[in-house]
Amino acid sequence: MSSVTKEAVLERLARVRGPDRTEDLVSLGLISGLNVQDGKVTFAISVPPERAPELEPMRQAAENLVREIEGVEQVIAVLTAERATPPPPEPPRLKPAGSHQAPPKGGLPKKEPIPGVGAIIAVASGKGGVGKSTTSVNLALALQAQGLKVGILDADIYGPSMPRLLGVSDKPEAVDGRMVPPTAFGLKVMSMGFLVDEDAPMVWRGPMVMSAITQMLRQVDWSPLDVMIVDMPPGTGDAQLTMSQNVPLAGAVIVSTPQDIALIDARKGLNMFRKVDVPILGIVENMSYFLCPSCGEKSDIFGHGGAREEADRMGVPFLGEVPLHMEIRRNSDGGTPVVVSAPDGEHAKLYASIASTVRDRLKAEAVS
Repeated sequence: MSSVTKEAVLERLARVRGPDRTEDLVSLGLISGLNVQDGKVTFAISVPPERAPELEPMRQAAENLVREIEGVEQVIAVLTAERATPPPPEPPRLKPAGSHQAPPKGGLPKKEPIPGVGAIIAVASGKGGVGKSTTSVNLALALQAQGLKVGILDADIYGPSMPRLLGVSDKPEAVDGRMVPPTAFGLKVMSMGFLVDEDAPMVWRGPMVMSAITQMLRQVDWSPLDVMIVDMPPGTGDAQLTMSQNVPLAGAVIVSTPQDIALIDARKGLNMFRKVDVPILGIVENMSYFLCPSCGEKSDIFGHGGAREEADRMGVPFLGEVPLHMEIRRNSDGGTPVVVSAPDGEHAKLYASIASTVRDRLKAEAVS
């Protein structure tokens, strides 16, 4: 077991001068979210948002000093920009019929591509527990089976699942200030789960989450990739906004179960991506039905066909139905996704069909 302590980390960080080079980071109270677990150290440095770019050398200096501690194997430091609470919005005013509001000056912020990465696809859901991460993994592997170079980013900071789903225990290596992601079944993979213990809670605020996602996107050696699959956390919060506003997403795949409560939340996720001009590649109905392995009887445990109906109603493609099946669950828990553990099976064929439709949609969006 590693002997690295929080006290030792703070002692090193006390050697780094703060933004105005008057006092050190610890004395100024700028260190938060410090976590030390089995030789892996993560922490955040609070800085004024407008000064974050110029203070990157300070972050690197802090990271390098902590890395020198005996027993430290991995360090990730993020800059978190705390913003003042904005004033409450004014109540809406009724406008005369026929009037139109002018678009904001300058339009949406510029989205910088990730060097060496082609299409970036967000796999999202409005709520948890619908099988979004399992869908992400098998979609990535199905695209790879079709000849593409694929990577997968686990953007769920609070509940990272990629290490378990892909059976990866290797840690990312640091080379020339960039992280080299581990690989699993040919996929390049990055997850906060590689940097913290599986049982360790991530008690991080929104800006820290956004900073961590940005670093995993832009300070990782992803190149070359034809497609990056981003496994989004559930909901429509900071992570979704960070992705949609800062990188050019080629599209989003929405995952839902057939039941009404899941579809309500899936609709919210779909509309969020539409608001930020991210194309909807389609909806997957996961856990669509249960096929009894003993008697072959089909049961609609969560209802059936709700996602297809929602896709028709919203005017987006329906990508397919994936059943609730023991084989998919067992292989997901065991780190051997069904697309690679049973590549000729019916379930792998379902994911292959979904992947083919996603590729076609990407091509259609690229020329539209």
